[in-house]
Amino acid sequence: MARSVMLKNTVLLISALLLSCSLWASDERAAPATEAPVETVHGLSLYDSPALPDDFAYFPHVNPQAPKGGSITHTAVGGSFDSTNPFIIRGTPATGISQIYDTLMASNPNEPFSLYGLVAEGVRLDPERRWMEFDLREQARFQDGEPLTAYDVVFTFDLLREQGNPFYASYYAGVEKAIALNEHQVRFEFNDTESRELPLIVAQLPILPRHYWEPRDFSTPTLAAHPGSGPYRISEVDPGRRIVYQRDDDYWGKDLPVNVGRYNIDRVVYEYYRDRDIAWEAFKAGLTDFRIDARAATWAIGYDFPAYRDGLIKRITVPDVNPSMMQAFVFNLRKEKFQDPRVREALSLTFDFPWLNTNIFYDTYARTESFFQNSEMEAVGKPSEEELALLEPYRDELLASHQSDRLFTAPLPIEHPTELRERLRLALELLREAGYRVEDGVLVSDAGRPLSLEVLLYDAGLERVVQPMLRNMARLGIQTSMRIVDINQYLNRVRDYDYDMVISHFPQSNNPGNEQRDYWTSAAAEAPQSRNRMALSHPAVDALVEDLIRADDRESLDTATRALDRVLRWGFYVIPHYHSGETRIAVWDKFGYPEPFPDYAMDLDAWWVDTEREAALQQRLRRR
Repeated sequence: MARSVMLKNTVLLISALLLSCSLWASDERAAPATEAPVETVHGLSLYDSPALPDDFAYFPHVNPQAPKGGSITHTAVGGSFDSTNPFIIRGTPATGISQIYDTLMASNPNEPFSLYGLVAEGVRLDPERRWMEFDLREQARFQDGEPLTAYDVVFTFDLLREQGNPFYASYYAGVEKAIALNEHQVRFEFNDTESRELPLIVAQLPILPRHYWEPRDFSTPTLAAHPGSGPYRISEVDPGRRIVYQRDDDYWGKDLPVNVGRYNIDRVVYEYYRDRDIAWEAFKAGLTDFRIDARAATWAIGYDFPAYRDGLIKRITVPDVNPSMMQAFVFNLRKEKFQDPRVREALSLTFDFPWLNTNIFYDTYARTESFFQNSEMEAVGKPSEEELALLEPYRDELLASHQSDRLFTAPLPIEHPTELRERLRLALELLREAGYRVEDGVLVSDAGRPLSLEVLLYDAGLERVVQPMLRNMARLGIQTSMRIVDINQYLNRVRDYDYDMVISHFPQSNNPGNEQRDYWTSAAAEAPQSRNRMALSHPAVDALVEDLIRADDRESLDTATRALDRVLRWGFYVIPHYHSGETRIAVWDKFGYPEPFPDYAMDLDAWWVDTEREAALQQRLRRR
């Protein structure tokens, strides 16, 4: 499975160690003569020292004797791909491509946010966070045998900011420049000295080979099997059908502590299917052997088939330890009809979660309310004095945009009627307050224009969630439609902001930071392919995001996230969906994995294949 660039999929932050430099070290290098020497350390952490010492042999959760070999075939749903370059705005990138790249440092799935040396064997961070330096391992190599140097790091950093997806310019905005001090030392100078996570964000920079990309057009999609420096190389590219990655036996970093016991599976395959129903049939037939089951009905009653009854398939549930992800219908605020918060609130009331949960989801879900659900960062009750201190400077703007003082006076969660009839009655009252009336069964504005909306999808499996809501909207006189398109058309329309409503996701870690700029801020509102799908642009939100990023301690971070959560929820910018609190996995029974799972991620990279069981399964499937 693809290693997280998470891209965060996300998910990066930094330690108060930076003040004390109390991380583990083996040597010191001289800083400029006017400064005291800065200690060289092996790891970074967000709020305290990394858990593992500088001489750790491997991550505690892995099996260092895990066998190598075998294959794993994943399902990729949604059509196709047309590029092996995931860093640009053009094209649809292949799934799993991140695992061909190494980063300067690697995360430990057993810690909330700590990084340890990968390409970099040591790091120095200025106590005032004006700069940081990395010492690169001299043995680091790209998959074509060329050495990986500091010049590749600088080239990658500049390339992503100048020609990559606009996300990178925002993500690395706090970095003034990158400088290669020599072949194996690189320095980053910061213009933002207050962001605690910025050094860790820089440490997770994926490194591209300058000798390969410099003579090529980076901004154009490609299907070439270009070299990386990671544990897997691109083996087979079949657009529209599959992409295959092969474990690199000559991987330069295979014996590093962060890699021991990991990347055990020889062949990683992603098979593409147009929709989830076809993918499900492929899994049952043994054409794929790993799936994350996001459909409650399938998990509840769908496993009554021979292979499962015969014990050839296992089901695993992994509790979520990070905040439950916000999945939601998102309003496009670029459209005039969604400018009034009363309209957005009225439309949100048509989503009948209790009916869906009972009739479709087998009562397996809970309604998502917060953008930081199930964490200490979730806003509850009335705003605290500390939250109000952050909100008060923007009171006038918030009262104008929200058209209510509930943000300052009313408790969360929001109390709406549970029964659908009452919800629709309240929705109609709100719409009338916003200037709409019903004429001949059609809801029209004062200017006589009908209120209409279209939900844009690329996954037909979500139709059963959308249709009940549209029926409820129709009862109010709203003209509704749903359009299901292929993934490429969907991405093109999203890039052009050509939609009324789409479904979007806002994953959160336990330590949110710079990625919040891409979710909510004015700068991201018009940036191509940003995660700010609703085009939210509000000075209070911009300020709260910066407060969150620059928080000096956990308490300040929690206060800023609660205030941000409160502004977003009372703005009704999305219609929240639901969450289960666990990840549901089904696998053909040929895998081994370390137990218990790590505290903060499942880490599929630490799984392995029992090749004898794999051979027996293949033989049995051939006889069917």
